[in-house]
Amino acid sequence: MLENLYICYRIYPFTGSKIRAVKKEAKLYFWDWSQIEDIGSRNENFVASHLLKWCQFIEDTQGFEMELRFLRDTDKREIDFVVLKDGKPLFAVECKSGEKAASAATFYFRERTSIPAFYQVHFGIKDFGSSATGTRVLPFQTFCKEVLKY
Repeated sequence: MLENLYICYRIYPFTGSKIRAVKKEAKLYFWDWSQIEDIGSRNENFVASHLLKWCQFIEDTQGFEMELRFLRDTDKREIDFVVLKDGKPLFAVECKSGEKAASAATFYFRERTSIPAFYQVHFGIKDFGSSATGTRVLPFQTFCKEVLKY
């Protein structure tokens, strides 16, 4: 009901054959993320909203089937977002509130999935790591420019 009123939307899990991924749980996000008090949750919801809009833009302008998913296994390791184009993963995004070293979950899932690029997005200024060799940790503004290559 709340989804029909554009209060919130759901993102469903991405599953892979080499991981014990959750299959039925969905994550709930708000269209108006600005009222979320917890800074980490607000940042994650903000990134979710922008990724969903980007997926919808690509569908509308280029005709590809785009999906926004998340990745979590039964041991509670999680990647916040996986973007799929015509059913194939393009990249994964982990959100953090600070400029921290790459999350252990990104390394774990990089070894066990066919996702070609991993990003860890924050709202600071540091940009380090490499998507070619591991996980690139970068500011959200830089990430938005990086996504344009897809």
